[in-house]
This record gives sequence, structure tokens and C-alpha cells, in this order.
Amino acid sequence: MQINGKKSFVADINVTPFVDVMLVLLIIFMVTAPLMTEGIEVDLPVTQEVQSLPAENENLVLSITAEQRMFLGKVEVTMENLDAVLRETVTEQRKQLFLQADKNVPYGLVVEVMGQAKAAGIENIGVVAERPDAGRK
Repeated sequence: MQINGKKSFVADINVTPFVDVMLVLLIIFMVTAPLMTEGIEVDLPVTQEVQSLPAENENLVLSITAEQRMFLGKVEVTMENLDAVLRETVTEQRKQLFLQADKNVPYGLVVEVMGQAKAAGIENIGVVAERPDAGRK
């Protein structure tokens, strides 16, 4: 732009490239966010009254697979080190524990795990189940 024969700078900000980049980032986030909630594969029991699992970072999920392997989050634990791991990660950090067991796991193992959690100082344990109308595999 020329004013009186001199060149001057344009003071307008072009936001179109910024909007384009933000839309691309939004699409990438929308596509990848559901993939980040992937966890241990467990065939949950079905019950009528089920509340949604809290989404905060203030909880941990202890999963027991059909092969009777245990995972705290994505880390595998054994019955021998379960007490110590629960004390370190749940009790000391004041997190809520949720138990997610495959429906084919023996009841005795579930009770034994709940006893270990109680011995580690965890007073309240949430049990994860599935609604009957939820998508079945």
C-alpha cells in the first residue's frame, strides 16, 4: 500500500491461517481422544444400576482378566506385591480404587483381592459393571 508515494505496512492481522491450524488440531484431538481411554480387556458382568466411572485422575482401576491376571491401570501386579502396590499408589496418594473383574473370574479371587485392598487401608472400593443396554461384543 502506498500513501503519498511511500510504502507502509499493513496493520491488519490475517487470522485465516490460525483458524485453519486450530481446526486441524481440533480434528486430530477428536480422533485420538477415544483411543487414549483404551484399557485392559475385561468382559464385565451386567447389572441394572450402574453409574458412570468418574473421569478424574483421582482414581485407579484394578482389573482382573479372565486368565486371572491383575493390572493396576496398565501395570501388571501379582497377589504377592498387591498390598505394597496398593499402599504406594492408592492409599498414600489418596486415590479412589475401582475393581473391574471379568465375569468368569472365581468369586474367591475377587474376595481375596478386596481383602488385600482392605488390609492396605482402602475403605471404599468401587465395583465396575456394565449396563444391560450397553453395546455387547
